[in-house]
Parts: sequence; C-alpha cells; structure tokens
Amino acid sequence: MVSTTAQQSAAGGDSSAAGRPGPPEDVALRVAGLNKSFGSVQVLKDASLTVRSGTVHALLGGNGSGKSTTIKILAGVYQADSGDLDVRGESYDLDGYTPATAEKAGLRFVHQDLGLFDDLSIEENFALDAGYPRNAAGGIDWKRLRRRVAELISAYEIQGGPRTPVNRLRPADRTLVAIARALQDDESGNCVVVLDEPTASLGKKESEELLGHVRRRADAGQTFVIVSHRMQEVLSVAQDFTIFRDGVVVGELVDAEPTEDEIVAIMAGRAVAALRPTGSISHATAEPVLEFRDVAGGALAGVDLTVHRGEIVGVAGLAGSGRSTLLSMAFGAVRPTSGEMRLSGAPFAPRTIEAAMKAGVALVPEDRAHEAAFPDLTTDQNLSMSVLRQLWHGGLIRRRESRANAERLIRKFGVKVAGPEAPFSSMSGGNQQKIVIARWLQRDPKVILLDEPTQGVDVMSRADIYGVVRDAAAETGACVLIASSDLTELHALCDRIVVLGGGRVSQEVAAGEVSVDDLTALVLKAPQSQKYTEQYTEGSPA
Repeated sequence: MVSTTAQQSAAGGDSSAAGRPGPPEDVALRVAGLNKSFGSVQVLKDASLTVRSGTVHALLGGNGSGKSTTIKILAGVYQADSGDLDVRGESYDLDGYTPATAEKAGLRFVHQDLGLFDDLSIEENFALDAGYPRNAAGGIDWKRLRRRVAELISAYEIQGGPRTPVNRLRPADRTLVAIARALQDDESGNCVVVLDEPTASLGKKESEELLGHVRRRADAGQTFVIVSHRMQEVLSVAQDFTIFRDGVVVGELVDAEPTEDEIVAIMAGRAVAALRPTGSISHATAEPVLEFRDVAGGALAGVDLTVHRGEIVGVAGLAGSGRSTLLSMAFGAVRPTSGEMRLSGAPFAPRTIEAAMKAGVALVPEDRAHEAAFPDLTTDQNLSMSVLRQLWHGGLIRRRESRANAERLIRKFGVKVAGPEAPFSSMSGGNQQKIVIARWLQRDPKVILLDEPTQGVDVMSRADIYGVVRDAAAETGACVLIASSDLTELHALCDRIVVLGGGRVSQEVAAGEVSVDDLTALVLKAPQSQKYTEQYTEGSPA
C-alpha cells in the first residue's frame, strides 16, 4: 500500500495531513513538528517521522533535503529549534537534548565511518566502547569478555572470532561488528538503530549479505532506520519509507513495495529521465582518442581498449580487477610495466600527472574527500585549482576574475551553494562532486576519466552529473572512461561497457543490447586474477 501522503506528493498535491503510519502502540520512534534553521536558512520545516517497531524504515531524499539534519538532531549533534520526540512512548525534551540523552533513550547510530580500531581485535573494540569487565582481583576478566563477544559474534553472524583483528575482516563483517557493538547492551531488543550509508563502501554481494542480516534482525523484532543513496538496496530491505524534499516530508509509504521510479518521482517532484539508458543517442565517432595496447601493471596483465571521440565507455569488474589502475595509468599516476598507450594517434606515456593534464587528460578520483577536494578552502578556490596559471598575474590570483569564473560554473552546473566564498565543506556530497567535475571540464579536456563518479551522491544530483557527462561528450567531443562498481550506472550512462577479468578485457558489450542482470552475470563469470585471490585470502579471518 502507498499512503495517501505519498500519492498526493507524486501528484504534486498537499502532503501535510494524510497517511500517518501505524497506531501508537506499534511505534518505536516518533518525531513531529521538527524545525531547524541555520541563520536565515530553514532546513527543516515541520518535519515528521514515525517508525514502527520491528521494521526497516528508509529515510530518503536528495542531498540537502533535510534527512541528515534530522538524524543529527536525533543523535544530539544538532539542537532543534522546535519539535516533539517520543521513543517507545516516552517523551524527550529537544531543548538541551544531547548525545547522552539519545543514548539513554535507546537510539543507536552506525555511521559510514564505523569508528572501529582496525588494528585491535573484535573483543577489544567491544570493550573500548562498553568497558572491560573486571575480575575479583581488579584485573581484566578476559574470559568473561571473550564469552560475551563470542555470543554476539554468533548472533550477528560475523565471520571471525573474538581475537580476530578488525583489519582482517571483510567490509560487511566490519559493519556488523559496528552494529553489534552499538547494541551490545540492548538485552531487550528495544533500541532503534540508525544506519547511515551502511553499504557505501561495500560491493554488491557484501551489501546483499549485510542487508539480509538487517532484515533478519528486524524480523526478530529489532527496529532499524536506514539512510542510503543506493535505491535498489533500500527497496530490497525496507517496509516503510519517509521521503524528504527541501526540508519538508513529501512522502510517507507504509508496508509498501514501491518501484524506484515512484520513489524518484516523489523525491524529485518529477520523473528523472536522465537516469535511463541513452540508447541510440551516442555521439561517438570512428576517431580513436585514447588507446591501451596490451597494457599491464598492478592487477592488469594486458589490456586492449580503444575509446573514441564523443564516446562514453564503462569499465566493470570485481574489486581488485584493476578498474581504478587503468584510469590512473592514463592520468600519469601509475606507470605501466609493459604495453603502450596512445593519445590522438600518438604515443602517450605521461611520466607525471602534470604531463597528463597538459596533454588534455582529466581525472575525477574515487575518494573525493582525500584526493579531489580542498574542504577547508572556498568553493571559488576549489574551482580555481585546475586553472591557476590562467588566473595568476604578478604573483597574485586575479580575485575578481576567479570569482566571476566560479559564479559562471556554479550557474552552469546547477550547484546549490551560498556563493563562491562559501566553504567547500558546507555543500552536500552531490554538489561537491559537481564542483570537482566542473573544475576539470573548464579545461576542455580530450579525455575525461571518472572513478565511481556518483558514489555517495543522491538521485537528483546523479541525474545532473549524468547530464553533464553526456553534454561534455556531445558538445566537446571528449571521450569518457568510467570505472564504477554500480552496474546500473554504467548501463544507464555508457555507450559501451568492458568487463575486466584476469587482468584483461574479458567481455565487451553495447550497453543498449544487454540488461543490468546480463552485466552482473558477465562480471561474476569473469576470471579473477591471482592478485585478487591472494588479496582476499590474506585478508580473510583466521
């Protein structure tokens, strides 16, 4: 069933009254009349959230929609201007509400940064959070700690033992350790667990394993609130949905089985056609731009690939297949051990990143926060980094020209930011990614390399980024090479997709001639390189 609220929202009607989920006795968490402003900007407007006991409740919305602010208010990180909060029937005053209050109320939070000590064992991570049990002599009672942690490891289906170092666990098991640690004192199962982007760093198989465990825990009575940009994963695990847009709740779906299109329409207030496959509108020509000829290095054993002018090519493959390495080689960050690259028909062997940039190559790396952004600088300064020589005069940056250029790019790429002088860190993830891409595109590159271009980006920003990439290929003739673990993204955005396996291109398909399921099968059937196998064998728990 789709609630009246969601139906009205999808139709563009009033969503303020109808469709509240669940009777009071079924409610684990209720928030009503939530308001929050930062200066003159109101980011939450009479927002509400009702979470039924024993359910997985998805909190959805674009970057800047208000969902993250709601979570931070529940965690006691932000103070609400007004609003009511009830947990398990007990009311809490939001005036003076703190993280300690949230803990006492039975709210637990597991963030994308799990906060684990990777070099310590599972049992030590548990003890550092809850304290070490003591024996009669006052020393650490290791047997009691180990017995308790072993019980939790079994209950949460973690593949490891109490003394297994966290850095030897698979990513999904690390997330389960964080969840189990947060709930280790929850004897009754009454705590509400908020999972903030729990699968952001996981591959498809591990995401499915983690969410399967969450679903089983919910079926046993645990209550979860999940925040994620991975729509298909959310739809696979959640029963109820609350959807934010511009600080307002615009949809509430209870015991629902919506489609992705229905959710997106509510989130965006419109259908987002840019997320659909491009089909026959490719602007590729027969002119080769970037070529790899038997290129080897790292996990790559001999890749042959040609990307043509105006063409968007996707690179798929399992973790460790060499997707990112291929892009890094073209950007001069990694040197091939053998083989040859060519750019516009000429040999291309950049010894430095600067040399690759001069040749017309641009790279948007996977790790935006650490490799692509200057979070403490302004939006203007971040945009200027790729064209400093053009703006440099007499030992100084021409500030007026730099600001005007930033304002132009902000308008062109639809970036939501207070202005050029606003800190880069003040923007949502989707708007940060737009700035990173805009910074490179202002150089009119011949080759655009994108590594996980929409990781951690909401669905509307993703549609905008897809449009920007397609426009760059069509209008400038740039060739685009995209490495992504999101096969739905490659299917929607690319003209052609190659699958890496065993260090080589194992398959090559036209995106319009296969389904996402077909792509998944090709990736899973691709041969694994020995280096991939060794990496994950060595990292598995003893």
